[in-house]
Amino acid sequence: MEKKTPEELLREALVREGAAMAGISRSEPGKSARVSRALVEKYLEGARRSKNIDRILHTEEIVLRNELQRHANSQAMRTSLEASLAEHAVAMGMLETVRDPGAYRQVDAAHRLPRNRIGGVPRDEARQFFRSHAARLLNQDKSRLDDSEKRVLDKRRLNMRHAEKLYAALQERALGIGADRRQEQGMDPNS
Repeated sequence: MEKKTPEELLREALVREGAAMAGISRSEPGKSARVSRALVEKYLEGARRSKNIDRILHTEEIVLRNELQRHANSQAMRTSLEASLAEHAVAMGMLETVRDPGAYRQVDAAHRLPRNRIGGVPRDEARQFFRSHAARLLNQDKSRLDDSEKRVLDKRRLNMRHAEKLYAALQERALGIGADRRQEQGMDPNS
């Protein structure tokens, strides 16, 4: 019998792993996981369609806390999720601030340099969260996940983009700019 090379053994192991993963996907627990993820997708979609930034952000917090509690199986993952939750909490605080025009003018005054602004408004901690969290989700999408897991990530990234648009409209309102543009784009948080 001819001895196999390490590369041949690796290829065989990868083929066996692929077959095992396909079997798991076809199993009852695999089907149940896909059904559950479809329900998560619907809830994420409902949050986005509500055009309610509080609901969108609360939904994302629930998902992050679930990931930390049930799926953080390495220190790197725990650290990333804890950082996401800390940034989320700061973004929620900024959401309260942006709803108080007097308080938000102070934030505006502290973000005068062009690199600290985006679209004429501050690139504050909430805007930073939306961008960095969307990047984290995109990085997760690059890993070995099944199609249903990737669809959930897509919905979460879409929610972050939508929340950022809603937040930008709140920034403009707090600073007294862009009301006509917000209404034209259907992004007025009060409509």
